Amino acid sequence: MKHIKTYEHYEDDVAVEEWEDVNIDDAFLKKLVVHNDDVNTFEHVIETLVKVCKHTFEQAEQCAWLIHTKGRCVVKHGSYDELKKYKDAITDAKIQATIEE
Repeated sequence: MKHIKTYEHYEDDVAVEEWEDVNIDDAFLKKLVVHNDDVNTFEHVIETLVKVCKHTFEQAEQCAWLIHTKGRCVVKHGSYDELKKYKDAITDAKIQATIEE
């Protein structure tokens, strides 16, 4: 069992982290990263993260802002096999996403 940060957002300029216990070997832990582009709207990215990743609206909105300002955001952790279905659904929505170490 590994205790990992699954999400980070900001409330009143203070970073708030959410942690989750994940039953996965460290060697297999990957990150699903969504990347910024000049095509997709905030609304589309937020709707996709809510639908695909089951984020709350607030989580998805914070991720959209991080994607916009930082160029990327880790939206989920897990094994490659777990993340592949999320990545495929996000890229099917024409949003760039990668699975990284």
